[in-house]
This record gives sequence, C-alpha cells and structure tokens, in this order.
Amino acid sequence: MGLFRSIMIRFGLAAVDSERAAIAVFLLDDDLRRHSWFEKRFKGDELHIAENVEEAKALLETEKFDAIFLDHDLLPHHYESNDHDDYENTGYAIAEFLNERVELQRAATIIVHTRNADAAIPMVQKLRESGRNVEYCAFPMLDLKIKNYWKR
Repeated sequence: MGLFRSIMIRFGLAAVDSERAAIAVFLLDDDLRRHSWFEKRFKGDELHIAENVEEAKALLETEKFDAIFLDHDLLPHHYESNDHDDYENTGYAIAEFLNERVELQRAATIIVHTRNADAAIPMVQKLRESGRNVEYCAFPMLDLKIKNYWKR
C-alpha cells in the first residue's frame, strides 16, 4: 500500500478493502440444516460437504482445504449416547485418518464443531498428536468463530 493511500485511509477519505480471497472449506456433517447453515456462512467460498466417513476420506485425500469442520455424531443413534462401538462411523474416524496421514491437509485449520463435548475432546487430542492446528467449538458458538477467523 502506498503512502498516499495510507494517509487517505487514516483520515477516512478512502475505504479499507478487507475483502478476502475465497477459501476451500470442508464440512463433515450429516445434518442437512447444517449444510445450509455452512453454505450461507461461506457464500463465495468453495464448500465441499461429506455426510459420512467414506465420503470424507475421499475428499480429504484428493482436495486441499484451508478450513476443515468435523462433526462427531454422524448417525442417529450417536445423538443419544456415546455408548456404542462403531467409532469407524463417527468424526473420530476422520481424526484418526488425518493423524495417520500426516502429509494430508497440513495447512488447514480444523474445528471440531460437534455438540457432543465428550466426543470432541478425544478428536482434538488425536489431531494434535500429529501437530494439527485444531480446536473445539460447540456448534452454537461457531458463527462467532467463523466471523473471527474468516471475516468477509
């Protein structure tokens, strides 16, 4: 930015152009309402959505993402309890998948957005084992997180 433009901005005579470039976003979630919610939040960006573990693995192996959002509970019975033995059908399976493949999605910011805090913490811990930039954000607080990270 030139000196003249800096002075103009400082005195309010020119607008600061804060438009960011489009980013590639990955979402793992089985809830169609959340799909719509993410489409609105990331309008103008490249959004890829997977509803299950197999779709997620395929996308994560073939595309590059700036932001990755992972839900844990992907099947109706997961909403009721963590007392089941099919973790290969949850977001935790993707946390393990990325942990085992350290070369995939290294630069992505990962947010575990499940309402299931008991399941979110092990996902975050697993992803941090491979040095990932990851955090947990309960879905009700996610809008604020997105506005802070990827402001439009």
